[in-house]
Amino acid sequence: MTEPGPEEKIDATFRNGSLTAAGIILGFSLSFISRWVSNPNDWSSIDILPMLLLSVGIALQVKVFADLLARDSLIAAKYDRARRLFLIGLSIVAIGITIALVNDILGMGKMPILG
Repeated sequence: MTEPGPEEKIDATFRNGSLTAAGIILGFSLSFISRWVSNPNDWSSIDILPMLLLSVGIALQVKVFADLLARDSLIAAKYDRARRLFLIGLSIVAIGITIALVNDILGMGKMPILG
């Protein structure tokens, strides 16, 4: 895969589609964490890891969303960097959600906290 030149630009329409997709996925991530936090069940120490992963992943998604809104995001190198960061953030959120769901399915949140 060839690296883009320093001033190579992408089409604004292409960037806008990516911005829309990133916004929808960011909205899903924020919705998931909001529902999880407002859940009336008690929290336990087992919830720390998924919450940390969700927070870091969402922070990366927000940064990428802001980067894609910038005027210079039409420069191919900056767009490619934002895309890579977004995929990393999305992966981190997916891992956090998976851990939270597995913990819930296995009932690990109800286990006594070791001391």
